[in-house]
Formats: sequence, C-alpha cells, structure tokens
Amino acid sequence: MAVPTENVIIVGSGPAGYTAALYTARAELAPLAIEGFAWGGLLQQTTDVENYPGFPQGVMGPELMAWMREQAERFGSRFITDQVTRVELASEPGALHRVWVDEDEYSARAVILAMGAQHKKLGVPGEEALAGRGVSYCATCDAAFFKEHQSIIVGGGDSAMEEAIFLAKFAAKVTIVNRRNEFRASRIMLDRALSLSNVETLTPYVVEELIPGASGALERVRMRHVESGAEREIVATGAFVAIGHEPQSELVRGQVAVDPNGYVVVDGRSTRTNLPGVFAAGDLVDHYYRQAVTAAGSGCQAALDAEWYLRDTPALAPSAAQAA
Repeated sequence: MAVPTENVIIVGSGPAGYTAALYTARAELAPLAIEGFAWGGLLQQTTDVENYPGFPQGVMGPELMAWMREQAERFGSRFITDQVTRVELASEPGALHRVWVDEDEYSARAVILAMGAQHKKLGVPGEEALAGRGVSYCATCDAAFFKEHQSIIVGGGDSAMEEAIFLAKFAAKVTIVNRRNEFRASRIMLDRALSLSNVETLTPYVVEELIPGASGALERVRMRHVESGAEREIVATGAFVAIGHEPQSELVRGQVAVDPNGYVVVDGRSTRTNLPGVFAAGDLVDHYYRQAVTAAGSGCQAALDAEWYLRDTPALAPSAAQAA
C-alpha cells in the first residue's frame, strides 16, 4: 500500500531536532518529527541551564525543551513520540527515504538525523540516583554549581583535562581519577591541567561506588586500586564523568558514513551526509563542542540545507517496490 510522502522527516529531538522542526515548519514544509520516547535529549536530564542565551536567570533543562517543542508545534510541526525502528535511505537524488516506527511506514523526500549522543556512564552504584545531585557529565554546564567543593574528574583523555581545567576555576580541589598510571591526554593538555595548584591526580584507580550523604547529595566516592585491589574512600561533593560519548547512530550505520567513533560524517561545515537528501545535526555529528546552543545552531543549518535540497532537486517517481 502506498504511504503518504512527507517533505521532511526529523528523527530525534533535543535542541538540534526541535530547531530543525521550527525552521522547516516556518518554511512551510510541514515537517514530521519522530522524537523518540526520551524526547528533549540530554537536556531532559539537566536541572539548571545557565549558559543558554536569552535566559539571564537560567532555565530548567526540561522546561527549555518543552518550550522549543511548543514553538516548533506552533508553526505546524507534527510529532510522534515513539522510536524509529528502521530506515531505508535512498542513494539517488530525488528518491524517497523510508522510515518505520514498528509496522508503521513513512516516506520523505528529505530526512534530518538528530538522534544525539549519550554520555558514557561508569555503571556503578549511586551513579543514576545521584545524577544532578553531585554527579555530572559536563563541567562546562555545571561547574559553577560546585564553587569551593571538593570534586573529582573521572577519565584520562583530553576531554577529562578540559573538564578539569574548567572545573578548577570553581572547585576548591579537583582530583583526576584514571584507571591507568598513564594518561591518554595529549602532553600539552595534561601539563595545563597539572599546572593548576588545585588539581591533582589519583592513579591507577577506578570508581566503585558514589555515596550520598544525609542530604541525599553526593558526599563520598569509594574507589579501588587497579593493581592491588585495595579500596579507599575520598570526600567529594562533585563527580564529573568524562569517559566519552556514544553517538546514537546505530539506526543508520551501514547506510550513512560514520567515523571510527560512530559519529555521522558531514560535508565540511554543512550538515549534508554522503546520501542526497539526508542531513545530520547536533551531537550525532559533534564530538568536540557538545553544547545545547551549538546543537541548536546545527539544527538550523540542517533545516536550511534540507529546504535548499527540496527546492533544487526534482522528486523522482516512487519505485514499484515503494508504491506496493
């Protein structure tokens, strides 16, 4: 049975997906956004957001996402709060792309991928319960809430050093916990971090448990020495996990080009993927900045790229297989 053809389907939500929905809706493309069950992305897991422009008093992450969604809906965006389960992305300009939500099939002339990325987690007791109550995955976002606190950074790469350098501006003490004696970070980044008077390292240790105090917020961290197995606890009211991100690209791997870490590859400063009519935005492509404002900016770019593609690319007649 033939399925209705959309101009644009947006897969995912968050700042990138909702901005793409807003811009394509205002261009009168009537986008269909399949936003997922965890709509709003990582900002749904964030409390106070103080670095998003236009909110001098800060804003709650879920509130910001609800407003973005409402704004896109005001201009005609339609939403399905469900997961995309399968896609078939065409390789010929003007051909239709096919998207499934379980057994329901949709087709579109253009697709914007905005599935985002997830922070890699430690997977230790206390981590989930203390998220937002001492446990964070972004010092740039949350360091100001830890002024004069004793905090740890978990990780050994450049990202961990960046986090430590930023956190050191606020925290009384920053301890970088790494599972190896050696660090993966570049020499220059490691030297910058360790040159700060309130930064030290603790190796080779792994975090075993994050322990709350009487207030319910993080108070102590239990760790294990990798070589001897000896355990120790340190006082820490902030724990920043910086062990990497996992782009949510499983849905399209094998169809669009991805880099060795799974991030979707785009053409230069555009959002164009290797497939015509398929665009990618936000943390799905960004392994460097990973900020809400940069994700929103790339969502705008993806919408404009999709609009220009639809303007300049004639639609092909659907194949017999698509029409069946």
